[in-house]
Parts: sequence; C-alpha cells; structure tokens
Amino acid sequence: MSSSKSGPDLFSSRHPSAPEHVTAHVDGGARGNPGPAGYGVVVKDHTGKIIAELSQYLGHETNNVAEYNGLLAALRYAIEHKHSALKVFSDSELMVRQLKGVYKVRNQELRALYDQAQQLIHHLDWFQIQHVLRERNQHADRLANDAMDKGSGRVKTTSKDGPTTSPLHELECEGIVRDGVIQFVESPLPDGTRVQIRVKR
Repeated sequence: MSSSKSGPDLFSSRHPSAPEHVTAHVDGGARGNPGPAGYGVVVKDHTGKIIAELSQYLGHETNNVAEYNGLLAALRYAIEHKHSALKVFSDSELMVRQLKGVYKVRNQELRALYDQAQQLIHHLDWFQIQHVLRERNQHADRLANDAMDKGSGRVKTTSKDGPTTSPLHELECEGIVRDGVIQFVESPLPDGTRVQIRVKR
C-alpha cells in the first residue's frame, strides 16, 4: 500500500480517487494526563448515517494513548464489518501527523500502538486520515467523556437543568441472585466497581 506525505491523504492505494467509504470520527482523552482515560468513535456510512458508536474506558492512561486506541477501534470495526475503505477524522494533530510520517513516533508505548494501526490499515483497500478541529468532533468527544465518567465511578443523569454526573456511591440498583451471582436488572456500573449489598425481602 503506497503512502504520500503531501496533501491530506495518507493512503490511496488501489483507487485513484476516493471510493465509496465509511467515515469514523475518533477522539480520546485522559483527565489529568495521565489519568482516567477513554475513547469515543462515531462511524457513518457513505450516506452520512450513523452505523456505530464505540467507546471504552481504558484505565489510567495518557491523552495520546487514548487517541490511538480510538483509531484502533475504528480500524477494527471497519475490518470486522467488511468495510474496505475508511476515512478517519481526528482532532489529535500529533496522531494524524505521526501517521502521515510528518512526525516521528519517539514514545515507545505510542510506537507499539502506531505499529498496530499500520498493520490494520494494510488490511484495507483504501484509507485516509484528516485532522479536524475539536468543534467538528463533538459527538466522539462526548462518547469518550461518557466512557471516562463511567470508568471513574461517575454516572450521567438527566434533570430539569440538563445532564449531570454524580458519584456512583449515590446510585441505587436493583438486582436478583441467580446461582449465587447477583445480576443487576439495569446497571451502568463498570467492571471493577465496588458495591455494598443491602438485602430486601
């Protein structure tokens, strides 16, 4: 797969012009940098219809690690769902320039993620990545922040004043015991959350 460092395109191997493709807006963040981190991805088909929303809490990581994990999630989704052409939008200038070869990847942790991305990209017939301003990436940013909220032990609630987040220790969840395991009826609790059980009869 050939690459070009001039213009906005990273790869355009088997098609001289852009083929019918899916797009992915990706974002990642970390509160504290490093700190609680997560990514968000919004995938759209060639008509602009949203076909997937991806997000994940990553634990204690940096912003750049979170950004790369968002990119990897978008690439894996495209490959797993048989989309051979993908265009990615990211507000991470560092990641975009590293993928285009403008910047070298000096950090070893980022280098490993960069190498994973390159391997996945070469499974596609056509790939582009483009930097966008944060204002054009708000949906992915919201998904990333939702992932960080849940993973940090906070849950989003809606009131007359709009959406807010509150500590999970203020939350009540209903569940039932089956085969000695508590199964929550409806729960936003992330894996690893500590809970205190009060039995109701």
